[in-house]
Amino acid sequence: MEKKELKDTLHLGNSEKQNMTINFQDSEQKYRRIFEYSMDGLLLWDNDHRIIDVNRAGEKMIGLPKDRLIGHRVYERHTILENGRQEILKHIEQVLEKGQTCSKVTFKDEEGNNRYFDCSSQLDILGGINFTIFKDISEKIEIEEQLRKSDTLNVIGELAAGIAHEIRNPMTALKGFIQLLEEIITKEHSLYYQVITSELARIDSIINEFLILAKPHATKFQEKDLNKIMKETVDLLSAQAVLHNVQFVTDMDSKLPLVFCEPNQLKKVFINIIKNAIEVMPMGGNITITTKMVESERVQISIQDEGAGISKEKIKKLGEPFFTTKDEGTGLGLMVSYRIINDHQGSITIESEEGRGTTFYIQLPLDLKEKKETV
Repeated sequence: MEKKELKDTLHLGNSEKQNMTINFQDSEQKYRRIFEYSMDGLLLWDNDHRIIDVNRAGEKMIGLPKDRLIGHRVYERHTILENGRQEILKHIEQVLEKGQTCSKVTFKDEEGNNRYFDCSSQLDILGGINFTIFKDISEKIEIEEQLRKSDTLNVIGELAAGIAHEIRNPMTALKGFIQLLEEIITKEHSLYYQVITSELARIDSIINEFLILAKPHATKFQEKDLNKIMKETVDLLSAQAVLHNVQFVTDMDSKLPLVFCEPNQLKKVFINIIKNAIEVMPMGGNITITTKMVESERVQISIQDEGAGISKEKIKKLGEPFFTTKDEGTGLGLMVSYRIINDHQGSITIESEEGRGTTFYIQLPLDLKEKKETV
């Protein structure tokens, strides 16, 4: 081979190497961009369970910057809270055993709320480096839970209408005959009469709650003063509050705009929640009621008691059929309240700390997306 050809060949070889180097660097940059800007959390970790790299979405989901994550094990307290350690270790064991796995990992955040992650992992993608894709599905789980509760309410509502109708017919007959017997009942049997009539009244009250669970048919939505509705409710319950040594503390926004609502149904909600607040304070205390604007076109009503509080596990069950924290109760009152607020396109959230009391937050839109007016 002539010197010129050899020189040209060597030059060509060097050019190819340079091009390969450039292409490799270009590919590396592309993969780095894909890694960094993925909407899912991406995690690289070694066989000692230590984090090698994490992308921006992963930093945000875990809640710590990359420089505080790299070099630490994925289940250490300052990365993913310790109470998720066992589930994470189980996920890692399955990866080591099967080579790849998918699972849902649950842990509590610093505020004690459950957070849920879908995790998919692949073992040894490159020289002892393992790869995990994770996604925060907490909001999805919460929506599914709300839909489940909504479906339950719809089923219970349909059953309630039929049951209430069947019970009300014999109830009407019983009440009528008891009233006829009132005049001939002797004094020594008057206590029995009082017990019978009070228990019939209790049954009638439960029937009414069942009927409200069914879709209301005779309601009329109109613009009303929310403060006025609340004041009427407080006045109605003042006598009961005095008997239990309970005082009302109110802080109502005088500039609150009118709310498009069904006033009698809202009053039913307020009565249910305030009565419960009175009953959880047998030694007395304050019930603080506040109304205010919270965000655009929404108002918030908060009702806070000084009772024993409710555990986080029980809070999740409030509003479910026949779940109650009281010794004598059906759980229908709060279930009815959820139904009414749902029909108003609003929401009920509960904050509580055992030993420190409970606060109910009710949010309502000023104007419903679809105007409701049923006669």
